[in-house]
Amino acid sequence: MESNESSYVSSPELAPKRPSPPPPKSPTSDSLEKPTYIRFLVSNAAAGSVIGKGGSTITDFQSQSGARIQLSRNQEFFPGTTDRIIMISGLIDDVLKAVELILSKLLSEINLEEGNDVDPRTKVRLIVPNSFCGGIIGKGGATIKSFIEESQAGIKISPQDNNYYGLNDRLVTVTGTLEEQMRAIDMILSKLSEDLHYPQSVNVPFSYAAAYNGVNYGPAGGGGKFQNNKEDRSNSMTIGIADEHIGLVVGRGGRNIMDISQATGARIKISDRGDFMSGTTDRKVTITGSQRAIRAAETMIMQKVAYASEKGVMHEISLEE
Repeated sequence: MESNESSYVSSPELAPKRPSPPPPKSPTSDSLEKPTYIRFLVSNAAAGSVIGKGGSTITDFQSQSGARIQLSRNQEFFPGTTDRIIMISGLIDDVLKAVELILSKLLSEINLEEGNDVDPRTKVRLIVPNSFCGGIIGKGGATIKSFIEESQAGIKISPQDNNYYGLNDRLVTVTGTLEEQMRAIDMILSKLSEDLHYPQSVNVPFSYAAAYNGVNYGPAGGGGKFQNNKEDRSNSMTIGIADEHIGLVVGRGGRNIMDISQATGARIKISDRGDFMSGTTDRKVTITGSQRAIRAAETMIMQKVAYASEKGVMHEISLEE
């Protein structure tokens, strides 16, 4: 599969068998009417299938579901994996419809490739903020056990991975047939959405691939609900970054800084060569924006620095101010 997005070609159109809709759950009417979101992982090849030729498939899925579908950029993976991130946002029923469309598409392609030998039970890995996993587990594991019993799907929550700076998400693996997976995902998302803070957590930046600055394919319902609030932009903070690490922070042609700026809404300025923090050889990095944007940008910048320190990466580039 080519790495260029435009080279993705949609597979032959199949008419995948649609599973019976999952039985209605019992979330409150308020949670049904408020925007929410879900994230899950797909392989790079599967991402191409979801996008379709010229973005045709993802545009169609957005139109059918009313949800907004975003993907992390090519080669921007969830830490510790080689999988890209899909985020779907909108009203809960629209989000579930989009998830079903995507999983049905991927399952139809597996069937096309492997024929009757394919295992009808597949896995999907959801990304859930660590602080909300307790609600899925429940007291003494009661909630997750009930989800497993009612959906007949396997549900496993990974331990938190402390090997990646700033990673506050865990993977929830759902195993089963498409119908079982959809029942389980419905229960999980409904439970998450009962917490008023969960829909707001989409605005909490994360320091790995900038999925919220990912590839977008046209407008769709619900998307506007997840734009960062336009807060006071008069705040400013300056941090020092070792001169030898500036290249990796900035990225080739300034791409990393541009991605961080676009993902967080902060403005980032790096001092000229030789212009150091007083008494150090650290370059000045000035971050301006809302307090949330500043914190987000600082976290993403420091992850770049941590990576450089651990891996010994010294990537020099020329900067044109």
